[in-house]
Amino acid sequence: MTREPRSVCPVCLAPIPARHETVTSETGGHETLLVKECQDHGPFRTVVWRGPPDLAGWSRPKIPSQPRKPTTPVNRGCPLDCGLCAAHRQHTCTAVLDVTLRCDLGCPVCFASSGAQALPDPKPTDIGFLLDRVSEASGFCNIQLSGGEPTMRDDLPGLIRLARNKGFPFIQLNTNGVRIGSEPGYAATLAEAGLDSVFLQFDGLDDTVYASLRGRPLLERKLAAVKALAQSGIGVVLVPTVVPGVNDHALGAIIRFASANSPAVRGVHFQPVSYFGRFPHTPGDEARITLPEVMRLLEAQTHGVLRVQDFLAPGCEHSHCSFHANYLVTTDGGLTRLSAKEACCASPGPPLPRPASEGADKAKAFVKRQWASPDRELPMAGPGDDLDRFIARTAAHTLAVSAMAFQDCWTLDLERLKGCCIHAVSPDGRLIPFCAYNLTSQDGTTLYRGKCHGPATP
Repeated sequence: MTREPRSVCPVCLAPIPARHETVTSETGGHETLLVKECQDHGPFRTVVWRGPPDLAGWSRPKIPSQPRKPTTPVNRGCPLDCGLCAAHRQHTCTAVLDVTLRCDLGCPVCFASSGAQALPDPKPTDIGFLLDRVSEASGFCNIQLSGGEPTMRDDLPGLIRLARNKGFPFIQLNTNGVRIGSEPGYAATLAEAGLDSVFLQFDGLDDTVYASLRGRPLLERKLAAVKALAQSGIGVVLVPTVVPGVNDHALGAIIRFASANSPAVRGVHFQPVSYFGRFPHTPGDEARITLPEVMRLLEAQTHGVLRVQDFLAPGCEHSHCSFHANYLVTTDGGLTRLSAKEACCASPGPPLPRPASEGADKAKAFVKRQWASPDRELPMAGPGDDLDRFIARTAAHTLAVSAMAFQDCWTLDLERLKGCCIHAVSPDGRLIPFCAYNLTSQDGTTLYRGKCHGPATP
């Protein structure tokens, strides 16, 4: 049965009917649009997929799994009852907790619209309350400390210890890396506090890219941050925001940099630009890049080392949200695709549905294993033990390549939102799907961010 998607009006954010429409583009290829119409604000058409691989075939069906403990009733319908509600179809894989809205950059595009002037930081007691709410609602999932720029807080090491002492097994920091790349010993301090991994904003290897996307040249700081994190034993995931005409030519170079810096760099996680939070103008389709385009660019810019057929649909979030593949970094710096137990659509007929909870559990375990720094004490195999040497190298020198397409008010598909496993922790302790929490209308009006008040603490 073909599903009928629903979306929101980009002007008023009211839930409205929508549909997918596949058309032939000016270049002769196929592209899929999300088409919708608001009774008050008219029609909207936005590209969401430029195949191949085609949207219809990019599927990994799942058996829905409700949140462990829904906290909000289903009254007005998605996305107006987030918290999570009982209609949500996936457990929490990663809980994203903003520890500050301050930032030492002023990027033209920013999920959180963060900056130097912001509301006061939540107190450590507030952070403790939020961590308790996460564990109560979702168990000990992976925690990502985010913002704003979390390193603006001098007590960040204490917050990392707090999360660790609460029992969370994997702590990741989402950062621009400026302080890490500037302050000697800071990365080591974070490692001593128990930090496992850094999600490092890394848009390219050319300062013209950073001047465009971040407002100033930052490459020297980025490289210094990677070096400091490597020396401190903290796993690094490079996170490029991919913007057409700005850095979509640089994807292959980023992959080569990542493989050259393995095993310190554990993965590259591309994020096609989405337009919520702070953005300069209403985007046209030429300002968007879709997941299949990223796959094809990776193949072209790595001269076929990475191939479109390598990439799989996710087992955790909705199929149309992401792709992933894992590679062994060889001794000469090359990449070899590691076989997967399940390939999307590898067997005759459609893939069988799998429990959504199974995908969430596998994703949490994979992130903890892959994105943290490898064990420095891995045993070395003898020179004649080819299999043992391969196993030992695979344990340390695996590079994960993935991408996630976040949704904005033009591209939001509520079916995708219901399958979200990345949940923002609102100041009042609710878990809200990331794209819903950061959703803004075309004039910047928020749906949730800034409208959820924190707990009263002494």
